[in-house]
Amino acid sequence: MNKTEMVAKLAETNGMSKKDAQKALESVVGIISGELKEGGSVVFKGFGTFSVAERQVRIGRHPQTGEPIDIPAKRVPKFKAGKNLKDLVG
Repeated sequence: MNKTEMVAKLAETNGMSKKDAQKALESVVGIISGELKEGGSVVFKGFGTFSVAERQVRIGRHPQTGEPIDIPAKRVPKFKAGKNLKDLVG
């Protein structure tokens, strides 16, 4: 499912216009993104947790030459599924 399909499903399920559904979806995504940018986390009990993981500096290899290259440290978004979601899918 892509964003357009999600907006259509959200509008259909909640009896709202697609424009309002798109605003709602963009608002939720914006709130989650903003919280992660600040280093926080967002927890939906039973669904899952959005958080930020710190990747350490490491050494990799250039795929063509095999030379070692430094891969810098960075922060990456992470999602951990909750028990209810795992049980539903599994």
